[in-house]
Amino acid sequence: MTVKRLDSNQPETFSFSKQDNELIEKIIKNYPKDRKQSAVVPSLYIAQKRAGGWLPEKAISKVAEILEMPKMRVLEIATFYSMFNLKPTGNHFIQVCGTTPCWLRGSDKIKKACIELVGQEGEVSFDSISWLEVECLGACVNAPAVQVNEDYYEDLNYENMIDIINNLKNNKSIKVGSQIGRVSSEPYNADNKNA
Repeated sequence: MTVKRLDSNQPETFSFSKQDNELIEKIIKNYPKDRKQSAVVPSLYIAQKRAGGWLPEKAISKVAEILEMPKMRVLEIATFYSMFNLKPTGNHFIQVCGTTPCWLRGSDKIKKACIELVGQEGEVSFDSISWLEVECLGACVNAPAVQVNEDYYEDLNYENMIDIINNLKNNKSIKVGSQIGRVSSEPYNADNKNA
């Protein structure tokens, strides 16, 4: 179990944009008036995007204020879900799946590529890339998989992970999805020819 704590370096302020506030209000309206706290997860997600990929304490407090819930309850939710980061991430945030299917298909080699080209887990590199091992990304059939910001990259190996990281470093486009040409989750063919 990973222990998640607020980063020791916190920004002085946090505020939502007008569009963020409108979106949160729209989400709140999906719930009965006495159940607006049900909007906590999407509200935290919006706050994380606004803060640049992580949740500062002021963002957590702002969500608690909007949803009229104790700050501690919002913090509990932020620490429970792995999709929320309590420390700054790079502009390119790589989440490496380490669950059994990905591990059996080589996620250790993916982590090795990340260590070699980015640095230690949780550190932000000089070129604003960071990585973290996470539990299941839900792409087990195309393991191993990583998520970079909001895009998935699947059917990885050491070599194509190196290519992905180098493309991130050089701001080059990267083909999302399977890196071996598999369409959706069709069966894998050992000859790299998918039927």
